[in-house]
Amino acid sequence: MRILCSHTTSQFEEDFILLPKKIQAKAKRKIWLFENNTFHSGLDTHKLKGVISNFWSFSIDEDYRVIFRVLPNQETMYYRIGLHKIYNELERLF
Repeated sequence: MRILCSHTTSQFEEDFILLPKKIQAKAKRKIWLFENNTFHSGLDTHKLKGVISNFWSFSIDEDYRVIFRVLPNQETMYYRIGLHKIYNELERLF
């Protein structure tokens, strides 16, 4: 699947700015890959479980993840980007 349009939350933008520059560059490449080939094997795209089961995630590297939701019409909303602890932070909201 190819993403036709993507959006970011202000939280995602804040998270991104706080990332190390090297991870920001890697994240930009992985986001491009995700938007052109959503289930590329190098992304480990998967649906989350439990109270955050309306969200999906893909990997930037071994430590960093992007949390997103699939919207209608092949659109995506990026919610968080960061270390694995962002899952726990998101769970606390629900």
